[in-house]
Amino acid sequence: MVAEPSFFTYRQKTDIITRVPLLPVAQELVLKYENHPQCVNSDVLFPVLSNQKMNSYLKEIASVCGINKDLTFHIARHTFATTVTLSNGVPIESVSKMLGHRNIKTTQHYAKILDKKVSDDMAVLKDRLQTK
Repeated sequence: MVAEPSFFTYRQKTDIITRVPLLPVAQELVLKYENHPQCVNSDVLFPVLSNQKMNSYLKEIASVCGINKDLTFHIARHTFATTVTLSNGVPIESVSKMLGHRNIKTTQHYAKILDKKVSDDMAVLKDRLQTK
């Protein structure tokens, strides 16, 4: 079995080392910048100077894409937790680990489970119960 692409990161806020598996598009982005001088010299995955600069880039991307919401790194984490993972059936325990949370209650608060997700889960349960 081939190991999935992933990276290890040290979470400064929680003092935890976390393994983060990568989806193919994320892997492509990491590979694109692997030889960038700032990434090599600073041992980082992407050449971002600061959180403020990252947020500035995200606002620029939102503008170019016609997104009328305030895009920030925090919003990106929230979207990853809710829309990308939880809404697609990734267990909250896995999401919690990927986000580097020590306590699953933090993830439950941070990544509110969407009403649609609850409805979808109940529909699956209803189907399972009807087929028995």
